Amino acid sequence: MPGGRSGKSREAANPAAGGGAESVTERVLREAHSLYVHPGHGLVTIGSRLGLTLLPPRRKVTVMVMGNHSAGKSSFINWYVEEHIQRTGVAIETQGFTFITSGRKRESLTGNATLHLYPHFQALQSFKGVPEYLSTEICTSKQKHFPLVTFLDTPGLVDGDMKYPFDVEAALIWFGQLCDLILVFFDPMGQALCKRTLNIVEELNEGHGDKLRFYLSKADEAGAEGDRQRVLMQIVQELCKRPGLNKCGFDMPTIYIPSPSKPSRCVNQIEEICRTIEKTISQTVQHTLNALERDCHLIDKATCNLLEEDSTARSNNFHARFRGVLLGLAGCLLPFFLLITLLFGTATARQMWSLVLGKEQSQALELYVRPVASAWSLIPEDYTLTVFFGLLCLSIVLLLLASYAFQTKPTLSKKQKRQLEDRRDYVLDVVLETKRRLYEEYLKQSIGEQDLS
Repeated sequence: MPGGRSGKSREAANPAAGGGAESVTERVLREAHSLYVHPGHGLVTIGSRLGLTLLPPRRKVTVMVMGNHSAGKSSFINWYVEEHIQRTGVAIETQGFTFITSGRKRESLTGNATLHLYPHFQALQSFKGVPEYLSTEICTSKQKHFPLVTFLDTPGLVDGDMKYPFDVEAALIWFGQLCDLILVFFDPMGQALCKRTLNIVEELNEGHGDKLRFYLSKADEAGAEGDRQRVLMQIVQELCKRPGLNKCGFDMPTIYIPSPSKPSRCVNQIEEICRTIEKTISQTVQHTLNALERDCHLIDKATCNLLEEDSTARSNNFHARFRGVLLGLAGCLLPFFLLITLLFGTATARQMWSLVLGKEQSQALELYVRPVASAWSLIPEDYTLTVFFGLLCLSIVLLLLASYAFQTKPTLSKKQKRQLEDRRDYVLDVVLETKRRLYEEYLKQSIGEQDLS
C-alpha cells in the first residue's frame, strides 16, 4: 500500500521545490505528510474509520516575525530569502499579514485564496477584518533553509492613536499559538519600548514562551557601543518587569542587515537567527516522526479494541440466542401442554373421545396422555380456570422475554474484519518501517553535517 501525495489545498500551501535537488529534511517532511493524506491509505482516512481524529503534519515550519514599526522585519525576510519580496521603509509598509513561502514560480495571492492555501488558518474568518488583509507571496528562492520555512510578516506595532482595521493584538496572539517560532524585533530608534508589543509578548509568553526569541534589530544604527548597550539594557529591564519574562540568563542578540557598502564594527548576530530556524526545523522533523509513530500505535490500539469488542459482542450474542431459544421453547410448550390438557385431560374430553374412537381406542390414547392428565388432576376443579389462564399468561411472558433475549449487538462481517487487519498490518509494517527509514536517513544527514562542521 504505497503512500500518496496530499490534496490540492495542502499541495498549494506547501509547493514542491522547483529546480535543485531535494534535501533529506524536505523529503522526510514530504513523505511523512504523504503518509497522512493519501486518499485511500492515509493515516487520516484510516483513523477516521476508527473514530480517531489525526492531524497531518505540515511540510514547513511557520516563523512569525513581529515587532515595533520599522523594526526591520520585512528587511530581514528579504535578506533571508535573498530576494526583494517585502516592501521596506520608514513608513508603515506592512499593514496586514503576509505569508512568504517557496514555490515553483513567483506569484502573489490575497484574501480568501490565502485561506484556501492554508486550511489550518481557516479560523481567521472569525476575526473581523483580518481576511481582507491576508496575502501570500510565493517566490522561487532556495537560499538557506527557505524551502522548509514559511515566514509570516506582521503589521508594525505602534502606541498612541494608531488605528488598525482589525484587532491586531488578538490576531497576533492567535497566530503565535499556531506558529512554530516567533521572532520579536525591537527597534532601537525610538520605538523599542512600545507597550503594545510588550503586552502581546507578555500574553504569548504565558503559553508559548518556548517559541519566543528576542532581537535588537538595526543595531548598527544605535550609535556607539555605549549607546547600544544602554538601549539594550532599557529594553531588557522593561521586559523583565513583566510577569513571566523575568528569566534567568535573558538573551537578546544584536542584529542588522549586513551591507558591503555600509560596513560596521557592531557585532552582528544575525546568523544566530538562521541557526535558531535550523534548530526549529530539526525539532519539527523529530516531532513529526514521533507523532507519526504515536499515531500508528493509536491506530493499532483502536483496531485491537474494535476487534476485541467484536469478539465480546459475538460471545454475548451467542449466549443471548441460547437464552432466547430456551425461553421460546418454554413459552411454546406451555400452550401445547394446555392444548393437550384441554383435549385429553378432562372428564368431558375423555367421554367425547370414547364416543368418537370407541372404548378400546380411547383407552389406548389415554395411556399416552396419562402424564398430562395426572398433572392436571392434581389441580382442584375450582382452580382449573385460574390455573389455565395463569399458565397462558406465563407463556406470553416467556415468549416476550425470548423476543427480548434475541436482541443482539451488531458485529463485523468477515470482510470488515479482514480490512481492519489489513489496514493495521499496513500501518505497523509499512508506515512504521517508512518512519524508521526516514529517521535513519535524517540522523545520517545530521551526523554528516556535524562531522563537516
